[in-house]
Amino acid sequence: MKEPTFQLEKAKSQDIETIWEIIQQAIVRRKNDGSQQWQDGYPNKATIQNDIEKQVGYCLKINNEIVVYASILVDDEPAYKEIIGKWISNQSFLVIHRVAVRESYLGKGWVKKLFFQVETFAKSLNIYSIKVDTNFDNFPMLHILEQLDYQYCG
Repeated sequence: MKEPTFQLEKAKSQDIETIWEIIQQAIVRRKNDGSQQWQDGYPNKATIQNDIEKQVGYCLKINNEIVVYASILVDDEPAYKEIIGKWISNQSFLVIHRVAVRESYLGKGWVKKLFFQVETFAKSLNIYSIKVDTNFDNFPMLHILEQLDYQYCG
């Protein structure tokens, strides 16, 4: 069976409702998993709107359907200036935030494909460091990061 065509592209204002639906599904999943992450009103629709306005919201689309959303920033995360731990690199970096997958695509490896696309995007910018943070109790994301050999820094 032929694998579907997919691409990473910047989110557009007309994508907000679909992205928000995907984020809401992820919020419910985090709650059902017993996670504290995203249970305090963040992210919200205004967060997604802000991502799109700043041109940092990205969609992984399969045959033109949004299946994964993430915010991808370049050298922009004030909270990363000081950590309890040590970064592997202090060079330019990408930051991945707000990763959410459409419910019907769970468990099919699409978040990993998102990360592979982001890694390719980073290399195209001559950036070789990608930073991600997640809640201590977001076990699905922690598992994905471990499988992709991302290293815990602090």
